[in-house]
Amino acid sequence: MAKSNELPIHKKIYESIRKNITEGVYKKNDMLASENQLCKMHNATRPTVRKALERLSTEGYITRRQGKGSIVKGIPSGIGILSFSGTTSAIGQENLITKIIEGPELREWNTAFTFQLTDVEKEHGCLYLERLRLINNSPVFFDVTMIPNINLPRFTQKKFENKSLFDILRTNYQIEVKGGEQKLLAITADERLQKFFNVKQGHPILQLNRKIATNKPDFYFYSQVYCNTENYTLYGTF
Repeated sequence: MAKSNELPIHKKIYESIRKNITEGVYKKNDMLASENQLCKMHNATRPTVRKALERLSTEGYITRRQGKGSIVKGIPSGIGILSFSGTTSAIGQENLITKIIEGPELREWNTAFTFQLTDVEKEHGCLYLERLRLINNSPVFFDVTMIPNINLPRFTQKKFENKSLFDILRTNYQIEVKGGEQKLLAITADERLQKFFNVKQGHPILQLNRKIATNKPDFYFYSQVYCNTENYTLYGTF
């Protein structure tokens, strides 16, 4: 009997292929095994394999061509965080360094970056995390994340240095981002942001307040992302 926290087969196939792409085992323009071969490799049905491939295609890791099979595109490029892509997926792990500034730790909370919290969220408290993200050794993002402390065992024991939060939530807790709401503000760097980004007083910064929806009913997490866009353009699809 499968354990309750065991990943469904289509997710296992997705994670396996995705890992091989992000770690460079499968390179750009490589041809994946055929659907029949993948069925045998993973002891899975064709609809199960297709579900995994469709997700990889939607997220930009592969291209599916009728009569030819699935071709690796590589790690999705650009900084597409406006589309609720995780920063690691949007940029690529090889170009990204993640430094933990605070947490993760359990805290009380009454508000979350202008978004209204439910009584249940307030009662359980939040798992609080601050991170500085560097692209090619240049600090570009500083983010503060608040996650409801609901059914996330041993979350504070996880290692987040140079790790993807979205990946940790997906692979350990089967929590997947499905969209959400975000508010964009133009601000100038305060003393703390000046230090993180190594910029002068008055430097323009983009601030994103985000309420992120997941596949779990009524489970949201919240983030405040500060972006130094001096050398990078952010984009998003709608």
